[in-house]
Amino acid sequence: MASNTSSPGSWLGAVCTLLSHFFVQLVLSGLVTAWLIVRPGSTRPSALARVPFEGLNETGAAVLGCLLTLTPGTTALDIDMQEHTLLIHLLDATHPERTASKIRHRFEIPLRRLFPRGAEQ
Repeated sequence: MASNTSSPGSWLGAVCTLLSHFFVQLVLSGLVTAWLIVRPGSTRPSALARVPFEGLNETGAAVLGCLLTLTPGTTALDIDMQEHTLLIHLLDATHPERTASKIRHRFEIPLRRLFPRGAEQ
């Protein structure tokens, strides 16, 4: 899974970081998504957005897509390895740039340590 040059502690730290970020986002996104569905009044716009990623091999990009799809409110629809982008559906697209930034910070950074580009399985 991880490249041969990373230490076990680095790998374990990346896994712990990734899992903690994922579970926090799972709970928070679930609450926000539930509120968007049941609240009265105006709805927020949904949209498709391209989210760039860098430094991930194909496995890492697939894991990123899976994590996004498992998180309520987002669904990964396509992974473009040549352009290094994911096409995702956002249930709440009021701030797509902020959402992309959060995805890159919370998920992509630890995934780069686990699935760096050039380290194919």
